[in-house]
Amino acid sequence: MVHRNTVLTIWAKIGIMLVNSKPFLSFNCQNIKLHRNYKNKINVNSLISVDSIVVISVDYQVQHYMNFAVQMGRKLLLYLFLFIYLGQLAVAQDEKTEDPDSSGVVNNVLLPVSTPVLLFTAVEEQEKAKKKEKKKKKNKNIYFGEKTKRNLIKQSFRNQTHSEYFHYTQRNRQIDPYIRDIYWYDQKERVIRTKGFDPSRGYLLHGPYEKRLDDVVVESGMFFFGTKHGRWLTFDAKNILLDKSNYYEGWPKASRVTYYNRAEQKIEKVTPVEYDLEEGNFYHFHDDGKVAVLGEYKFGEKVGLWTEYWDNTGDKTVRKREIQYQEQPFSKDFRPYIRAEWDKEGNLIYRRDG
Repeated sequence: MVHRNTVLTIWAKIGIMLVNSKPFLSFNCQNIKLHRNYKNKINVNSLISVDSIVVISVDYQVQHYMNFAVQMGRKLLLYLFLFIYLGQLAVAQDEKTEDPDSSGVVNNVLLPVSTPVLLFTAVEEQEKAKKKEKKKKKNKNIYFGEKTKRNLIKQSFRNQTHSEYFHYTQRNRQIDPYIRDIYWYDQKERVIRTKGFDPSRGYLLHGPYEKRLDDVVVESGMFFFGTKHGRWLTFDAKNILLDKSNYYEGWPKASRVTYYNRAEQKIEKVTPVEYDLEEGNFYHFHDDGKVAVLGEYKFGEKVGLWTEYWDNTGDKTVRKREIQYQEQPFSKDFRPYIRAEWDKEGNLIYRRDG
C-alpha cells in the first residue's frame, strides 16, 4: 500500500511552494497517472492513461483565498517590522535630545562616597614589615600577597626597541575613585592604559614594572592593584638618574592634606603634588565628608571642568556650579568661565551656550 506516501509527497510539495512564496498550486493531471482497483484502494502503476481516476482535484476558489491569506500575512509582518523600527528610532531621538544640564542631580555611583583614608605616616612602618616578610619567604610572582602573571610588550621605533616588563593580577578590586591614573593591561589591544579600566578587556597591573629603551632601564617601580606604589625611578638613555618619587597606593607622598579635625581624620582638602607641582585630582570636602569641589591639576595649573556641589542633606548629590578651565596647561589667551549653575533642588538656573 503506497498511496499514503504518494499523498504525503504531494502535500509536502504544497508546503514547500507555500514557504517559497511561489504561485500556490498548479498540477498537471496528465503527469499523475494512477488507476483504481475495485476495492477502493489506490496503487501506483507507473504512467498510465489520464482517463484513470483523478486523485486530486484542486478547488480554485480555495486556492485564491489561501493566496490572499499569504499575501496579507506578508503585509502584516512588513507593517509590524516598520512599527518596531519607527518606535526604536523615536526612542533613540529622545535620548539624543535629552539635555544633560536639565538637572543638577548626579549619580552618587560616579562620586566618592566618603573621604579617603590617608595614612602616609604609617607607610614606612608597613614597608618595613613587608620587607621582613619577604626575607622569611620569597615566592615567585607573588607580590603583596597576590599571585600575578608576568608579561612583556615590545615595540620598535626609529631603530630603537621599547620594552615594558610588568606583572598583572587576574583578581580585580574596586577602583579607588580618588586616584586619577589607574594602570591596566588591555589584553585585546596589547597596550597599558591609565583611563577607563574595563575588567572585561584586561587586568590591573600589580607588582614590579620596568621600561627599557633597548637594553637601558629608563623607568622602574611597583604597582599595587593598578596604582603606583612605593619608590619610582626614572633614568635617561645613558642610565643616569633623573628623578625619584614615592607613592602610596596611587597617592604621591608629597600630597598636601588639610583637616577639619586632624584627631578625627576629618579631611577638608586633598591636593596631589609631584615634583613640587600640583598634579592629579583635587578634592575639597564638606565637613560631613561629602564632595564639595572636584577638579584636576596638570603641571601646577587647573585644567578641564571643575565642579562644585551643594552641601545637601540625605543621599542626593546636586551640582552647584561648573567652571571650565583650559584643556591643556599653559594655554595662552584662555579665560576660565562659568559653564552652568543649578539651585539646591538641581534646577538649571544658568548656562553659557557656545
